[in-house]
Amino acid sequence: MNSSQSSEGTFKAPLYPESEASIILPKRGASPSSSISSLPYRRSNQSLSTVFASTSNLTHSARSSGTSTPVGAPAPASTSSPGPLNGTAAPVVNTQGRLDDPRNVLLRSFAPHVGVLASTDTEEILHQKGFPGGFLEIIRPFGESVPGKVNIRNGVGASTSWDDFGIHFTGLKDTLGSPRPTSGRSSLDRRTDSGNGRLSGSTARSSLGLAPVGGDVAQIEEVVDRHLAFAELAGPSPDTDYMNHKEKEKGKEAEVVGPKPPDAASPFYSLYLKRLLSALPMTPHETFSHPVACVIAISSRNPHPIEELRRLYNSTNNGDDRLPQWVNNEFLRYYVLVHNEDDDDISKSTALYEQMKRHFGLHCHLLRVHSRHCVPTDDDSKRLPVSEWISAAEELAEIQKREEADDDSDSTPLLFESDCAGIRTFVRELVVQSIIPSMERMMAQWNETVATRRRGLGGRLMSLSKRWTPFGSSTSRNASSPVPGSSNSNYDSLQGFYRPDAPEAVMRKLADYAFMLRDYKLAGSTYELLRTDFEADKAWKYYAGANEMAAVSKLLNMQAMTTKLRQESIDRMLEGATHSYIHRCNSPFYALRSLAMNMELLKLRGFSAADDAAEWAGKILHYELVGAVGSALFRERISACYTSRQGVGGMAIGARVRKAAFYSVLAADGFLKLGKTVQAEKCIGEATKLYGSTSKEVLAFDGMRSFLDELRESIIGSRLMYPRYEDEDTHASDEEGEPVVEEVKEELDKRVHRHSLIGVSVPLDPLGVGPAPMSPVRTRDDNPLHEDDKFS
Repeated sequence: MNSSQSSEGTFKAPLYPESEASIILPKRGASPSSSISSLPYRRSNQSLSTVFASTSNLTHSARSSGTSTPVGAPAPASTSSPGPLNGTAAPVVNTQGRLDDPRNVLLRSFAPHVGVLASTDTEEILHQKGFPGGFLEIIRPFGESVPGKVNIRNGVGASTSWDDFGIHFTGLKDTLGSPRPTSGRSSLDRRTDSGNGRLSGSTARSSLGLAPVGGDVAQIEEVVDRHLAFAELAGPSPDTDYMNHKEKEKGKEAEVVGPKPPDAASPFYSLYLKRLLSALPMTPHETFSHPVACVIAISSRNPHPIEELRRLYNSTNNGDDRLPQWVNNEFLRYYVLVHNEDDDDISKSTALYEQMKRHFGLHCHLLRVHSRHCVPTDDDSKRLPVSEWISAAEELAEIQKREEADDDSDSTPLLFESDCAGIRTFVRELVVQSIIPSMERMMAQWNETVATRRRGLGGRLMSLSKRWTPFGSSTSRNASSPVPGSSNSNYDSLQGFYRPDAPEAVMRKLADYAFMLRDYKLAGSTYELLRTDFEADKAWKYYAGANEMAAVSKLLNMQAMTTKLRQESIDRMLEGATHSYIHRCNSPFYALRSLAMNMELLKLRGFSAADDAAEWAGKILHYELVGAVGSALFRERISACYTSRQGVGGMAIGARVRKAAFYSVLAADGFLKLGKTVQAEKCIGEATKLYGSTSKEVLAFDGMRSFLDELRESIIGSRLMYPRYEDEDTHASDEEGEPVVEEVKEELDKRVHRHSLIGVSVPLDPLGVGPAPMSPVRTRDDNPLHEDDKFS
């Protein structure tokens, strides 16, 4: 359904229309085996293991975000120390100090974007070195984590040190474009044949390589599904805790700060959140993906270096590489001379570098790299770090390329240690000496010339005059919307954007710069001012974006927040953002991003804020903004939200244990339908633990106990029919055992998946109100078990 509302006025979930440009990987059937057997994966494929390292290695870092001291999970409250009862706790007390913690993922995702433009001779050197992606490929991973601490001054001049600050290198136009209007469902949900716009492998990779832009929910679902399938095939035994199994194999404790909390995010959810926030599209209504600087690179072999640098600069200014008119083109240009250590003379390169500084100023750097191909036998060879913030399209293309490769060895390019050291030095100088001072200077200028005037009495009167036009003209007073180009509005409603020099666009850039430099107080106050202006101009996408980031900024601020303030500010902002994104702008991707970010930040504040977090996560399921994989992951996350709510006293009054257990059961059912038995069993174990049957105790709710038994039976049957953990040499190769296997399959075919949560008869009383009758559970349309009914 394309419309957001039906004729009766009731809301219908916005559907992502199908897109021919979306990559569709090998077709999967509905059975648990078909989702895995179609993968051309061999257990010894080291190349694929590198791609799936983010969810298979599962290592945890003890580094914290910023200067905050990481602490363990909070101790349970008691009657003498009940703790915060209204969700007023500052979020830092609940962060775990891990880089894969959702809050830290959010902090690192909104990093300054730096465009890269290299000359042809520079790209030739990198191709010769074994990097088909050229200069961008070799520097991109190093920008995501700047070595050492980075000092940043906020709006009042106070300095803060961060040890996890980074930047995102991109092609100058790579992220240009809006989120693709592809289906939110993954290929597991689509039962289409090859004639319905499905791309072949080479065509799909070609399309992905040309547009490495994020915002495609279907591709995000597909990426996470491939990681889940890899975990099913190559992961540990199902009885092993996938959060810490690598550390247990090494015979040592997990390297985490304090005990692992019960509401910790799974690596697959962290991956989903990363891909949701990676490669954000470059759009007019927000400037996070607009370049704050552009690196212009030439090599020492260029015959006319100064002229080439000027040509590249003119190309970004008014040539082929000029960005659209709604992008402020006055960003920093940084010039890099790539010296070839193997073939060129360093004295000539040094002289050329001095000449560059005389012509273009101090924003220059001499980068020395080897041009010869690095091989594993070299003494100082190092593998190129894996980039965390690639788009889902890029990761899908890399997975498919390695699956189709004949060589099973790890194909990650290699670098010399001297090259790595040189690139790290280049990145740190670029960030510390050029980008951050430039952003701080621009913020101070915009704050003084635009924002300060807007905060004053004259600015407030001007804002009022935009909503209620002056007393003279009755015609303009009765106008329903501002006229484009008129004196009382800078918004061009025909083209849908503000000019870059308009006060509203400048203030939005100021707020985004402050957010990227982690000055959330200045960012939040600026977003607050913009909300009223955008609403008056009926710039609905700008209005939704300002509401979204104002709520995020308030929640990232370390100050405590009362329940009343949270309801009057955060809830109202989220309502405005979600309604505008879905109903007015038809942008479900941004609605999903807004709800996911605010849900995680609300969860960190505990108690009643955790209830709010679960409710907003339920909106994601209600609006059907995610597919089957995302639905299972967010149900698991809703369970974590309810688990994080600490009860008061020895009776744990106010805890949401049964709701947490119920959503863990929902997540288990969702994973089981996808054939992901390892994750389903983990959720069942968590639900059983929450229901209180960890020892010899009997589960008090007969209906739920029966249903959990049926889910376990389905998991066992699925593994017996489709064994995954046997050795390859003995896997289904014994002819004598074949009749036995066939008999087991025939017996279990009647039972596997027969008791699914939707559309079967099971005695289910999840909330334990009373004995559950043996009545059939209706379909989703009848909606007795829909998530929206579980928030009471």
